[in-house]
Amino acid sequence: MNLRLRLTVLYGGLFLLAGVALLGVTYLLFTRQVGQRVAVLTGDPPPGAPPLPSLDALDEQARQLRAAAATSLLTQGAIALGAVAVLAAGLGWLVAGRALAPLRQVTETARRIAAAADPGGHARIALRGPDDEVKDLADAFDVMVERLDRSFDAQRRFVANASHELRTPLTLNRSLVEVAMRRGTDVRELGGKLLQINARNEKLISGLLLLAKSESALTSRSPVDLAAVAAQVAPPEVERSLAEAVTSGDAVLLERLAGNLVENALRHNVPGGWVRVTTRSVPGRVELEVANSGPVIPPEEVPALFDPFHRRARVAAEGTGLGLSIVRSVAHAHDGDVTATARAEGGLVVVVSLPADLSRGRISDIPALFARGTP
Repeated sequence: MNLRLRLTVLYGGLFLLAGVALLGVTYLLFTRQVGQRVAVLTGDPPPGAPPLPSLDALDEQARQLRAAAATSLLTQGAIALGAVAVLAAGLGWLVAGRALAPLRQVTETARRIAAAADPGGHARIALRGPDDEVKDLADAFDVMVERLDRSFDAQRRFVANASHELRTPLTLNRSLVEVAMRRGTDVRELGGKLLQINARNEKLISGLLLLAKSESALTSRSPVDLAAVAAQVAPPEVERSLAEAVTSGDAVLLERLAGNLVENALRHNVPGGWVRVTTRSVPGRVELEVANSGPVIPPEEVPALFDPFHRRARVAAEGTGLGLSIVRSVAHAHDGDVTATARAEGGLVVVVSLPADLSRGRISDIPALFARGTP
């Protein structure tokens, strides 16, 4: 039994119960009124009135009148109630169908998306009407489909970029070996070049694995002081302004986040430039800021820096193009966010904002979390 039929039965049943109750009350009131009228008729006649029949004859007539009236009331009332109940069921069927039409639209859109070759697609419900529960459901479905669409697009771009990045070093390796075989290149020279390419491949694969891990839900959380993390990863030449900033999350992932920001700031800098790392606490949040005096970046290019394998995000043969992508994924996994702002004088200011850990007091032994090193 589908929902429309269940609603129709519910509407019809409620109407039938109400009709039966109304008919019963009408019957009781009717019999009471008839009884009162009969009592009046069987009383003493007024002066000058003709004599009444015997009491037995009057009682018999009263009983017959009451029975006939009650039978007529019940019969005609039942017929009328049945006809109206059928009409109410039909109207209930139409009203239920109209009320459930938006839900059918949601279902049909979901089936069309599921059957499409492109799961993301661009199908939307875009339901118009009053702001009720059904429209809220349709709007929530549209938001979900929009996020799925963006996710599938990002996945396709990531797979294409990763395939290209992994295919390029393999092609380079094959070319080097072929050239060495034809020219008789020294084995030591060839081995050094292959080791460099292999080291870059290892960094790329490690970055891909870390990116996949950071995009999944955290299985465990513990208090982590971003000041201790920044002190752990920042080399001596980096300026520091570290205030306690305790959040809750995965210590290894947060260390990688800070490390990527510092490495990116050092790599994309100018000769004689500076790098500054700052941690601070704001109401309900903690922030890690990394700024540098690098080359000038057009403001419109800043959002693309967080895309995987973005070319400006790396120096040839040194980076993998995943550093800021990992930073953003780690921040999102910790219910935080990351923003980047291009400095007019050159360089970039990246701010990671995470929820503050308010469950515990000051923490002074956070560096011990990193004594084991990164696995």
